[in-house]
Amino acid sequence: MDKTETLSQTHDALVIGGGPAGLQAALTLGRVHRTVVLVDAGEPRNAPAAHMHNVISHDGAPPAEFRAQARRDLAAYDTVTLLDDLVRSVERNDDGFLARTGSGAELRARRLVLATGMRDELPDVPGLTELWGRLVHHCPFCHGHELAGGRVGILASPKAAHLAGILAPVAEVVVLDDVVKATEEGGRLVAHLGDGTTTTVDGLFVPTELTASAPFAEQLGLTRLDSGGVEVDLLGRTSDPRVFAGGDGAHHRDLPLPMASVLAAAAAGQVAAASCVASLLE
Repeated sequence: MDKTETLSQTHDALVIGGGPAGLQAALTLGRVHRTVVLVDAGEPRNAPAAHMHNVISHDGAPPAEFRAQARRDLAAYDTVTLLDDLVRSVERNDDGFLARTGSGAELRARRLVLATGMRDELPDVPGLTELWGRLVHHCPFCHGHELAGGRVGILASPKAAHLAGILAPVAEVVVLDDVVKATEEGGRLVAHLGDGTTTTVDGLFVPTELTASAPFAEQLGLTRLDSGGVEVDLLGRTSDPRVFAGGDGAHHRDLPLPMASVLAAAAAGQVAAASCVASLLE
């Protein structure tokens, strides 16, 4: 069966998103021979980072290498199809769901697994975007250790004290108010302050606002939380019994925020996929 013929059939599941959650979800479905299409737009949240950390057995590996290895794993499963494309819309139909992609493909599936993640919106300070992932960070577990023994800045925010407490054993910490610009000099970050002075740090941690990377929860009328994430229960089930979600964009209401990390996303993808399989038995 060629690719065109494969994509035209109604699949057991459609997985949208090719990050850790989506890749693991596809693997879990493939392991029990469910037909699944994983659609990946190729815009991962951690793309700006040269290396990912706090991932056991992959600590320090480039994110692209992690994704490439996962795709090689999936290639061993005949019922899993990978499609590099952008899903534009998803709607319900009699068989389950119909998704339309940017290339014009129409994908049909009985179940849907959302693994589209979130986007970070940085504070409105010139220079932060250019240095994001290199000298500007938001997660101390992902990027703190590499700054050990140095001088670390934290952009003032309600969470600054908590962040300073986490980083205190790692490096010298300074909380910075009124940063109006960030530049790079000699591999370090120069924070330009509102009073005209500057201070140099080895890295700067900033708070980010989370926004959903894709509109599908809204298109399908799924319940969402104030974080912007789609609400899930402990088994990755959304308010629609045929839709499941995992990764950064899935949020259980008992958690303060979606648990954003490579391992947590992969684990959530596995759970969501297992729940998806269980629902296919009903």
